Amino acid sequence: MLVTTLGAKALDRRLRRSLWARIAPAVAALVLSGSALAQQHAGQYEQADIEYGARLYRGPCVVCHGEHGDQMPGVNFQAGTFKNASTDRELTNVIRDGVAGTAMSPSGLSDSEIAAVIAYLRNMGRADLSGTAVGDAARGRALFTGKGDCGSCHRVVAQGPRAAPDLSSIGTLRTAATLQRTLRDPEAALLPINRSVHAVLRDGTVIEGRRLNEDTHTVQLVDERERLVSLDKSTLRAYTLGDDARMPSYEKAFTDDERADLVAYLLSLKGLN
Repeated sequence: MLVTTLGAKALDRRLRRSLWARIAPAVAALVLSGSALAQQHAGQYEQADIEYGARLYRGPCVVCHGEHGDQMPGVNFQAGTFKNASTDRELTNVIRDGVAGTAMSPSGLSDSEIAAVIAYLRNMGRADLSGTAVGDAARGRALFTGKGDCGSCHRVVAQGPRAAPDLSSIGTLRTAATLQRTLRDPEAALLPINRSVHAVLRDGTVIEGRRLNEDTHTVQLVDERERLVSLDKSTLRAYTLGDDARMPSYEKAFTDDERADLVAYLLSLKGLN
C-alpha cells in the first residue's frame, strides 16, 4: 500500500487530470458517436438538453441564423436543412471548428454545450418550450451552498472537501439532462468509477473512500481523510465496491424551478470560475 499526502494544489491537479482522463472519452463518444444513433430514434434527445440548447442558441447563433433558423442561404433548421453537415458528428465539427471562408467561426463551446445546441437544432419548431423553466445560475449557486448543502461533500475551484467528485469542470463534462437525472435519482446516474471502496489489508486495517482509478492489479482512491491512496490488490484480504450513491435525491427536496437553477449553476462550472 502506498499512501501519498499531497499539497492541496498538487492533489487538485492530480484529481482533475484523473477525472478528465476517465470521463473525456465517454463524453466524446456520446457527443460524436452516440448522437448519430439519436437521429434514428424519435425522442432520443432529452428535454433538458433541448431547453439548454435553446438557451445557448439565443446567444451568438441567433444573430446570423435568426430566431427560426432560416436566415442563412441554404440553411433551414426547422426544415432539417443543414448546408455543411447532415449527421450529428458533422454538426459537432461545424459548431466546434466553424467553416473556413464563411462567417461561421469556431464557437468556443464545450462538448456538452455543443450536444445541447444540436439537440435543439434537431427539434427546432417541434420542441415544446412553453413551460421551460430557465434556470438561474446565481440562484443555483445559493442553493448549492445553502439548502442543498452540496459544498459539504463536493469541491469547486479549490474550495470544499474531496469526499465526492470535484465539480469545478462539471459543466464541460455532463449534459443538462444528465445533471437533471443525477439530481432526481443519484443511484441510477452513478458512474461506475465513482463507486465507494471498502478494502481490508492483510493486517486487518480497513480503508474506505472514493475510487479514482482501477486496473487489474491496483486501485487508487481518496480515503476518508482526503489522502490519495494506492492499493496493490494482491495484498488485500478483502475488496468490495459499494452499489449505492452517497448523494441524496433532490426529487422531493427541491422544486422543479430549484433543480433548474442548480443545473444552471453546475453547467456554468467550466474550470475557469
